[in-house]
Amino acid sequence: MSPTPTPDTPTKPINDRAAARVGSRRNALFFASLGALTAAYVLLLVAMIVAMLSFTSPDNLASVFADHNIRYAALLSLITCTISAILSVLIAVPTGYLLARFNFPGKQAIDMIVDIPIVLPPLVVGIALLILFQTIPGRWFESHAFEVTYMIPGVILAQFTVACAFAIRTMRVAFEQIDPRHEAVARTLGCSRASAFLRVTLPEAWPGVVAAFTIAWARALGEFGPVLVFAGATRMRTEVLPTTVYLEFSLGNLDNALAVSILMLLVAVAVLGITRTIGLRSLRQMEPTR
Repeated sequence: MSPTPTPDTPTKPINDRAAARVGSRRNALFFASLGALTAAYVLLLVAMIVAMLSFTSPDNLASVFADHNIRYAALLSLITCTISAILSVLIAVPTGYLLARFNFPGKQAIDMIVDIPIVLPPLVVGIALLILFQTIPGRWFESHAFEVTYMIPGVILAQFTVACAFAIRTMRVAFEQIDPRHEAVARTLGCSRASAFLRVTLPEAWPGVVAAFTIAWARALGEFGPVLVFAGATRMRTEVLPTTVYLEFSLGNLDNALAVSILMLLVAVAVLGITRTIGLRSLRQMEPTR
């Protein structure tokens, strides 16, 4: 005797709908967690900026910027940061290309050494530079070339030592993202390795160069520890904006220190905006040719 057939129960569609609802809730919880964590940090930064702006007034800013000492510090910061960023890019481009494209003995050691300024406390960088120029090579350089310690070249060297490490990291990532086949094709068409680098790889890495310059400039603008230890904070000689904040704060002039801090914030935002715009424009121009 055959079994009596029973009607099928729609359990599978119900289970699918329940699983979809559970998955939707989990996705919503995941994105809510991401948004909450991101919003917490963004709100902290915005609150800091708003607090700085609300603690001063336009009249106070104008009076502080009229101070010839602060104007000198601002001008010196712009000059030294630009020189440091240019020197950083000049070193970062070949070093980043070397680390990204070639394997050679000692590569891991060099890769680790160039990262030392990133992880080393800034004050230690300044002390190391100061000791270096107290040894025979440093004293010989200052006696046969020009003075560095507690002079404007010392400001540039202190900024460059730290900023260049960040620029090298940026350029290495930029070169690693470029397809090496483009350079190989150029070499098969008769270009030397140097010519292929200059004509093919370097133009493709131009957004990375802009980013490296931006990061190096911003790092140089904010360097305080190495500059203070190695170059000092002598007014109208080696005083830059970070050391101005330190000097004004140590003298109890909180309003002046805050005004200079706001100036540094505005300058940094302006430079970042300009350079990122240039980098994005260069990237859009390059995309159709790839």
